[in-house]
Amino acid sequence: MEAVLSNFVESLSELLTQANLKPSELAKVVGCGKGTISRYMQMQKIPSVDVLVRIADYFNCSIDYLLGREYENHTHTFLPCPPFQERLPLLCQQLKITKYKLKKETGIAESAIYSWQNGKTSPNLINLIKIAEAFDCSVDFVLGRSN
Repeated sequence: MEAVLSNFVESLSELLTQANLKPSELAKVVGCGKGTISRYMQMQKIPSVDVLVRIADYFNCSIDYLLGREYENHTHTFLPCPPFQERLPLLCQQLKITKYKLKKETGIAESAIYSWQNGKTSPNLINLIKIAEAFDCSVDFVLGRSN
């Protein structure tokens, strides 16, 4: 996870510099606490998926670029993220997997997948990366931001 955070900090620093934007200004734009972006930059805090999506939307980049899973920042038109409860069955259908295979291939607890299925929780960043890596797809695809 440290490598992911390090890549995130590097990508975010580059985007902030290009936009001539301070972390506190980005925090205001994406609707998080004043010092939150600074804590991300110092690797003191892991961004929530919600904030990560808002940052990616603001910079018009993929989440995978922010996480260092893509090296080129291609501008895309992203879809709004559906609730993960709605996305999960479509994701399984598109990847041609069952929830059992999702559990087996990612090592994610069945209780977590059940909780996502019932809309009680959504996957955290670590689980999204596990899914993307296990099925060789992007985090944006897992979230429903891209097809």
